[in-house]
Amino acid sequence: MNVIDIIKASDKTVFSFELLPPLKGSDAGKIYRTIESLVDFDPKYINITTHRDEMVFIELADGTIEKRTVRKRPGTVAIASAIQHKYGIPVVPHILCGGFTKSETEHVLIDLNFMGISNILALRGDGLKTDHVFRPNPDGHANASELVEQVVNLRSGQYLEPDLKNTAPLNFCIGVAGYPEKHFEAPNFDTDLNYLKQKVDAGADYIVTQMFFDNQVYYDFVDKCREIGINVPIIPGIKPINLINQLTVLPKLFSINLPQELTTELVKCKTNDDAKEVGTEWAIYQSKDLVAHNVPSLHIYTYGVSDNTRKIIETVF
Repeated sequence: MNVIDIIKASDKTVFSFELLPPLKGSDAGKIYRTIESLVDFDPKYINITTHRDEMVFIELADGTIEKRTVRKRPGTVAIASAIQHKYGIPVVPHILCGGFTKSETEHVLIDLNFMGISNILALRGDGLKTDHVFRPNPDGHANASELVEQVVNLRSGQYLEPDLKNTAPLNFCIGVAGYPEKHFEAPNFDTDLNYLKQKVDAGADYIVTQMFFDNQVYYDFVDKCREIGINVPIIPGIKPINLINQLTVLPKLFSINLPQELTTELVKCKTNDDAKEVGTEWAIYQSKDLVAHNVPSLHIYTYGVSDNTRKIIETVF
């Protein structure tokens, strides 16, 4: 079932969450345990992240430096298919611009269609750590709007090869990302909103937000989206804090602000368990308020940690 249909069919907030594919060399056991600890709460869909190749520099025994290309978390398509068929829960694999050509993207979408997967989240993705700006692959997409356009073309059976005959449409539901506190590369908030509108105008069905810790930021973001004609559902993304160092790491990595009240409590924490308790209680506070405002879905970024997500869901729903 498509995410947009799930949202439209429900008269109350639904629950969804996001997982990382296992690290290369690991099995899927941890992912399955995470899902099985949450499946009783009837998650309506599960997002699976995608990770591009990275350039790493390895010092060899002779002291020379060798540049290597690695992908630390391969297997997004395979694990998404395994989850959907094992648990019967719709999955939403992430599709990136960065690190992929248009042809590779088309092949992935064809594979997903064959596997019965009809939802994707279309993202530009991060640039290489060695680059100061995002650089698309040769014959790749420069931004998420272009990626959305490619997926929309496939809905009408328009493939990259124009001479194909009797083509079958690939009917994907398309989600895109929104940034309540502005994408860190955008020069200002209004410009970032216009980029988001371009993605929606290109054919995106819904928006899921970057994590935020102040619900008013989300409500203001929704209002501003509506003011400029963005009328698709906007799903809030919630990240329970698990570690003390996330007090400084999350703002740095995601260009977000933490409210002073939350910061004050985290500064008092002596252990990661203390921080996890504070983070879980804050996420419960956020989630209760969001559900009271009848948001479309409560989307939780688990990053493989399920016990706090379970506590949040059983407390809120």
